[in-house]
Amino acid sequence: MSDRQRFLNKVVIVTGAAQGIGRGVALQVAAEGAQVVMADRSEYVAEVLAEIQAAGGDAVTINADLETYAGAQSVVAKAIDTYGGVDILINNVGGAIWMKPFQEFSEEEIIKEVNRSLFPTMWCCRAVLPEMLKNQKGTIVNVSSIATCGINRIPYSASKGGINALTKSLAFAHAKDGIRVNAVATGGTEAPPRKVPRNTAPLSEQEQAWMQEVVDQTIDRTFLGRYGTIQEQVNAILFLASDDASYVTGTVVPVGGGDQG
Repeated sequence: MSDRQRFLNKVVIVTGAAQGIGRGVALQVAAEGAQVVMADRSEYVAEVLAEIQAAGGDAVTINADLETYAGAQSVVAKAIDTYGGVDILINNVGGAIWMKPFQEFSEEEIIKEVNRSLFPTMWCCRAVLPEMLKNQKGTIVNVSSIATCGINRIPYSASKGGINALTKSLAFAHAKDGIRVNAVATGGTEAPPRKVPRNTAPLSEQEQAWMQEVVDQTIDRTFLGRYGTIQEQVNAILFLASDDASYVTGTVVPVGGGDQG
């Protein structure tokens, strides 16, 4: 357990908690005293639960498809049934499936990108809002991306732009209800190989070249000239989720080494 206990007795939902930034967020909020509801459609989330429990933390998991409103509702219901409410929602689900010029995307691929990187956040915000309105308090942190200005992933970029608008509009509408809503626009982030690949098809030589263009553009636009770490993203997300950010709402914070997106 951490000496810092910013989330002591807070009920925190973390989506996309099985790997990457979501896993890092779940581990850190648990270490800081939260009661954590970890949502993911991958069974690997059970491994994160074991880590938290081994460290003396309090958490539960739920396997849910957050590309559906029913899946989002099931996560909120799990939090209420297990811990009696929801204090904080951290929306982490999303990520580009394909990297290629816009004209190379099929209609089906565009729909899949938006379903993955916009709707899980929108559905979870919608699902948690009645509980936060009832309590007249709550905090939401959405994970956006500096890829709102980027190449070779325009459907993903548009989805993250939608999250930025959702963040600001929700914050504006519900500040009067004691609800804060912010987002972290993550930059390029070093992470272990994904346990569940976003795209299982092997990449062609051309697709590898398009992906490399994204990597090169990301580093070129970053003042610090490097990718960030998972922990550097977690630090910003947890600041916005905590009472340390009590006077911050409707804000999208770029964490991209100087790249504003």
